[in-house]
Amino acid sequence: MKPEVDLHLHTIASTHAYSTLHDYVHYAKQNGIKMFAVSDHGPDMTDAPHEWHFINSALFPRVDQGIGILRGIEANIKSPAGEIDCNQRMRAQLDIILCGFHQEVFPPQSIHINTEAMLNTIKSGLVNVITHPGNPAFPIDAETIVKAAAQYNVALEINNSSFIHSRKGSEANCERIVQLAKLHDAPLSIGSDAHIAYDIGRFDKALALLEANDFPPERIINCSMLSLLDHLADKGKALHQEFSELLS
Repeated sequence: MKPEVDLHLHTIASTHAYSTLHDYVHYAKQNGIKMFAVSDHGPDMTDAPHEWHFINSALFPRVDQGIGILRGIEANIKSPAGEIDCNQRMRAQLDIILCGFHQEVFPPQSIHINTEAMLNTIKSGLVNVITHPGNPAFPIDAETIVKAAAQYNVALEINNSSFIHSRKGSEANCERIVQLAKLHDAPLSIGSDAHIAYDIGRFDKALALLEANDFPPERIINCSMLSLLDHLADKGKALHQEFSELLS
């Protein structure tokens, strides 16, 4: 059940992370990952790269040493209206847009306002994945969010780092999201949220939670390269041909 694709990792472009693109390619091969998305923080974070970093990511090779590379971002939810810090010029060059709450950009609000902000982000049609929605610092109406994720085909992330050293206390919220996603046929993603290359493909805690709840692998968008590329195509980003050498 281990996914072939890691959608959530940070390079030294996010200055609290410690590895380069080349480092991730090296450790992807060692850790059983066939494709990954570079998803540095959106520019409204203090330690994030400038928007030009994302626009210029078109320079990334599609395949390096047999590993597929996706151009991505972990954008920030900025307001209850669902505004995010990823403009049209950036989106035009990116393959995948992850987005979530970060306290520096959107301080925690009431459950009503948090839910409204996440719901409007999902409805916007601009994002593929909501990152770490189980964060206890941002309480949400989980059933409302899961139903919207199913309706708009936006994956909710089960973030492995949340069970290790970030967002402590996420377990119960994540389990409820998994159970509701199973009930309402909503898509999930699994992310390592690696900030150093050694951790690419580290999904052990997230996988244990999914397996304990018998979550169907076919509803995990990054379970395989093909499932991820099919998801992106459904969202208007057809990349099968660009990665054809990996799919043959």
